Amino acid sequence: MLTKTRVYLAPPAALLVAVKRMLRPLARLLMAHGVHFPAFTELAKGVFVDVAARDFPDDGMGISDSRVCLLSGVHRREVKRLRSESPQYQTPQSVSLGAQIAARWCADPLFLDHQRRPKALPRTASHGGDVSFERLVEGVSKDIRPRAVLDEWLRLGVASLDANDCVHLAEAAFVPANGVEEKAFFFGKNMHDHLAAATHNLLDGKPAQLERCVYYDGLSVESIEKLRVMSRELAVSALQEVNRQAMALQQQDIGREDADQRMTFGVYFYDESTRANGGKSQ
Repeated sequence: MLTKTRVYLAPPAALLVAVKRMLRPLARLLMAHGVHFPAFTELAKGVFVDVAARDFPDDGMGISDSRVCLLSGVHRREVKRLRSESPQYQTPQSVSLGAQIAARWCADPLFLDHQRRPKALPRTASHGGDVSFERLVEGVSKDIRPRAVLDEWLRLGVASLDANDCVHLAEAAFVPANGVEEKAFFFGKNMHDHLAAATHNLLDGKPAQLERCVYYDGLSVESIEKLRVMSRELAVSALQEVNRQAMALQQQDIGREDADQRMTFGVYFYDESTRANGGKSQ
């Protein structure tokens, strides 16, 4: 009896080098939080099993533990255990609601100034009427008190309250400065989508995803600072415009059967000294 065998070619050396480089900042982050290699391997093992079970076509053979074992390289006994422990990705409540409120603040003309930047909003409707933080929150959800949202935002560093009792959005997006849970959520979401776009392109997915960058070395500290300021201004402007369009289109698509898609548009800026690395960037 002949059995169907699957032949795997050796992975490209350039891919392994790229992955090794990609893992450096992740290893630094994990070790800084006391997550050592054995814990990381357990995390990675579960992800390998989940991806093998969900992301690869079954060739009409079904997604058996044996097939997952073959694809992932994880022992079959471990595969059975890990497949019964489906990964849970929960969005912190402060993020899900906070992101919606911040998105409306950055997109609704009622809450924008003449430069289309988020206005400083009177905290209560008694002082600001419809153009107030209280009305902003109530326009997104009436299930939570605006004061509770503000207190949480003040704790996270998302907003500030001035002497005139007006609320200022710290960034033109929901960017927690203090909350570990919230920052970790956005870290996972942003890194996943960026890496997923790059992976799609490396696997020759069609159409190709937008995944581009500009990079230079040989720059002074002063030049880096100029580029940092310019990049932030351009990025905030681009994010606000995409946010406005996405919110309008989301409202337009309500009720459509095919309105089951999601998107992410993100930007980043990174700089480092190459001197400590022998003149080479990591």
